[in-house]
Amino acid sequence: MKSLRNSELDASVIDWPVHMQRALDLARHVITATPNPRVGCVLVKDNEVVGEGWHRGPGLPHAEVVALGQAGANAEGATAFVSLEPCAHQGRTGPCCEALQAAGVKQVVLPIVDPNPQVSGKGIAFLEQNGIEVFRLSDFAAAASSINPGFMRRMETGLPLVRLKLAMSLDGRTALANGESKWITGTGARSDVQLLRAGSSAVLTGIGTVLADDPQLNVRVEDLDISETQKLTNETNLAKQPLRVVLDSQLHTPDTSKLVNSQGRVIIFGNAGSVSRRKAPGDHVEMVAVDCPDGRVDLRSVLHSLATDFACNEILVEAGPTLSGAFLDAGLVDELIIYMAPKIFGADARPLFGSTGLQSLAEARQFTIEEVSVVGDDLKIILSPQVKN
Repeated sequence: MKSLRNSELDASVIDWPVHMQRALDLARHVITATPNPRVGCVLVKDNEVVGEGWHRGPGLPHAEVVALGQAGANAEGATAFVSLEPCAHQGRTGPCCEALQAAGVKQVVLPIVDPNPQVSGKGIAFLEQNGIEVFRLSDFAAAASSINPGFMRRMETGLPLVRLKLAMSLDGRTALANGESKWITGTGARSDVQLLRAGSSAVLTGIGTVLADDPQLNVRVEDLDISETQKLTNETNLAKQPLRVVLDSQLHTPDTSKLVNSQGRVIIFGNAGSVSRRKAPGDHVEMVAVDCPDGRVDLRSVLHSLATDFACNEILVEAGPTLSGAFLDAGLVDELIIYMAPKIFGADARPLFGSTGLQSLAEARQFTIEEVSVVGDDLKIILSPQVKN
């Protein structure tokens, strides 16, 4: 494989970055393909695009196969631009590198190697062994990785990417003193949250939120504000709900809760004794025993289980101040997403986090602001935790 910078491309391949960007755009339109990565592919022959494709979800054709199907006989002698290294193993579908070879593709251009040990480097090796040139456009590496941050994290560390979502007033409050919290933010922000849920492998909360708010934590497809392109791209996977996960050490989740009595798979993590005693209230509900030191579910053990046992790439945490603070204190939050409404709740209202005990500003947890945008009537702030030296 030859690695090239955009500045090193000669006149004969000067349009390669355009096609590579298109492949990335196709992948980025995919809301979720969990547990698989989001992938896009563009086939180009004689400077014309002859096929495009994206992966819609597990068990469905991969991006390369979709693009080959669209190109038909024109795939012979074409150059394939793929947002991730073509797979080389037999899973629910066949190896993409073999499909590219069988179709007569002459070149493959990619931005990054697949971190999956089943694939990593093997797809490239197969292609080159079968006379197909492979090029890596290194300038697109960061953009390609950002499309699948959870998949990359799971493959490289054994843990999923964790996003913590919170809604608050201007004065950092999540509910009035009497507990009223619907709705802090407007319809625009709530629609945006539906998109976050749809893009997640699992939505996680604690038993406190289940007992207080009785949420469903599902994706309301009718409330998604997405483009026609995204609707087309995701017509299959939007019908699939993310896992809904409850951290409930004593298994107090009521059989009558909306979570339990709505469509979609539910995973409840509790201590071994409680799991052995309680029968799951339905085939779609699974009780999982996990370490519970000090009577609380061990968060790292949960994340490891979600990555290893349930192949979760991206976890969205929607919880109250205690569990939200616990995730932050454990250093397990990769991205903090705050929706801030232009309202003031007052000093007696409920706080954003339950953490206490700081004695100096130097002890304060710090974040880097990655993005600020206006969503409807509210602000959306995306932050990443700063790692203390």
